[in-house]
Amino acid sequence: MVTQTAGRDALNTFAPQFAALNDDVLFGQVWSREGQLSLKLRSIVTITALISKGILDSSLGYHLSTARQNGVTRTEMAEILTHLAFYAGWPNAWAAFRMAKEVYEDDCGKEEHGGFFGQGEPNTAFAQYFIGNSYLKPLTDPKETVFIANVTFEPGCRNNWHIHRAKKGGGQLLLCVEGEGWYQEEGKEAQSLQPGDVVTIPAGVKHWHGAKANSWFSHLAVECPGEETSSQWLEPVTDEFYRNLERKE
Repeated sequence: MVTQTAGRDALNTFAPQFAALNDDVLFGQVWSREGQLSLKLRSIVTITALISKGILDSSLGYHLSTARQNGVTRTEMAEILTHLAFYAGWPNAWAAFRMAKEVYEDDCGKEEHGGFFGQGEPNTAFAQYFIGNSYLKPLTDPKETVFIANVTFEPGCRNNWHIHRAKKGGGQLLLCVEGEGWYQEEGKEAQSLQPGDVVTIPAGVKHWHGAKANSWFSHLAVECPGEETSSQWLEPVTDEFYRNLERKE
């Protein structure tokens, strides 16, 4: 969580207790309870409450921007406000839409992928190990807990054959969240993947995964704890190999 200072910036001299409650309790303690409710859902609840009460000032603008940062996509926001219009009032929805359009202006015209967790940024750090474009959205800090990231593949994109190495433990879990993809271990038939599928990848197993030719694909990649863990990147999944796989489907 980013440290909030809005209360103290605006009211520390006039109402220091209110400023402290706003910054330290509301944003410092309540919003930090991500284990109970994600930041994305907290943003949705907050903007719903503000619009329902007719609070359509800068505080709503702030929370619309925060919602975007917390993974609420333009498409989701439009649907949320449309739904709210029937419960919170048409004029309130119109006012909220005007503010939301400004917040999401840079996203207009962009096709959205990545499912509930969002598409993230181009996966440039590992681009050399992928054929096609992939996107990465880290969801946890590996310095604090198990590393989880949402990985999104454009149609036809796949990573190289690779092995997760570990002296003890290790490996990876894939939790499929959007689109259709492939997973294959060396010496085995490729496995077709859809949302809800879970793949367990033990350490030491050579494998690859990626999107099908005509579909975007996203999965959560969960790095399993272990000792002396690393990834060994190997040869690409060639176009010929991939096309043959698609023909068999």
